[in-house]
Amino acid sequence: MVVEETIKATSMEDLSNSIANQNPRGRGNEEDEDLEEGEIVGDDDLDSSNLSAAIVHQPHPLEHPWTFWFDNPSAKSKQATWGASIRPIYTFSTVEEFWSVYNNIHHPSKLALRADLYCFKHKIEPKWEDPVCANGGKWTVNFSRGKSDNGWLYTLLAMIGEQFDCGDEICGAVVNVRSGQDKISIWTKNASNEAAQASIGKQWKEFLDYNDSIGFIFHDDAKKFDRHAKNRYTV
Repeated sequence: MVVEETIKATSMEDLSNSIANQNPRGRGNEEDEDLEEGEIVGDDDLDSSNLSAAIVHQPHPLEHPWTFWFDNPSAKSKQATWGASIRPIYTFSTVEEFWSVYNNIHHPSKLALRADLYCFKHKIEPKWEDPVCANGGKWTVNFSRGKSDNGWLYTLLAMIGEQFDCGDEICGAVVNVRSGQDKISIWTKNASNEAAQASIGKQWKEFLDYNDSIGFIFHDDAKKFDRHAKNRYTV
């Protein structure tokens, strides 16, 4: 479990700084303050156990492990079944692992058209058929093409940093790269729980500083009506 003061923050800026600065640095020996000017510390004065503790970086575990998934646009055109081309990339469970992965994969602005990049709680597949997702739905925010990088990062930080009051309702998030626009969606578990969905939608808009209205679509409606599915909730 992440220590609350390590990962919890009162704003997205605080959260970014909190997660970004998780590389502990060794502190100098307090005895150095008692040295005369120009005095050199001898080998015998160094406490090897303290030195080792300062050098070793302790990982910062997250509340939940998360998995990045990718849907390759070139593979999608060859598949008859939706979701058959989605593949897991990497599962991370610490702050350090998150940054290691995030900094070494393409951000939305660098992805090809029709690519989909997901980040879901571990063992939840980003598919309607997944038992955890089956009765859920999604909130969606739209961005101009190539302008969703910050929105995607802030969404990830809010999720893995447990910033949502109803975070247990969240399955994960996806960024869809399409012609003319990027779409970021947060998938949730229980679409019929209107209070929880409204809470997530409102907080998400605050984290992103997003002023336009956003809508929530039930997965069941999306399966029945495809692009013609209507929003059940708006905030």
